Amino acid sequence: MTPVDRPQAHVRSGPAGQGVPAHEEVLAAAARLVAAFAASDARRYFACFAPEASFVFHNVAGWLGDRHAYEQLWASWEAGGFRVASCRSLEPQVKLVAADIAVFTHRVRTRLAGESGELAERESIVFHRSPDGAWLAVHEHLSPDPVEEIA
Repeated sequence: MTPVDRPQAHVRSGPAGQGVPAHEEVLAAAARLVAAFAASDARRYFACFAPEASFVFHNVAGWLGDRHAYEQLWASWEAGGFRVASCRSLEPQVKLVAADIAVFTHRVRTRLAGESGELAERESIVFHRSPDGAWLAVHEHLSPDPVEEIA
């Protein structure tokens, strides 16, 4: 990450950030999201998204216009036996586009319970800092990763 991608002008000085650069806050928010997904903890996972968040997944027809729509889809997957066994985030990057908006990108490797092999995908998540200082995801886009093997 270059210093341009981590401008000190975006350091949060209030109680929520305790002087932590916004770049680091976004990385921490993304890490919480990935950890909740990896644990198949729907409650913690969906708490990482704003209610108005939208979603585009390569394996789902159309787009999901809000968190509730994704929660319903997730519940249907779980009813069919869906469970995440593991999830790894690789090559995370953050680009601050405004003081309260950031784009997080990474390559993600996911293993599903009961299935062999590992899904190779890449993902972009747009985060927005809410008035209380929390970074919440407002858009997620998941696509296949053309680079399948990463150490």
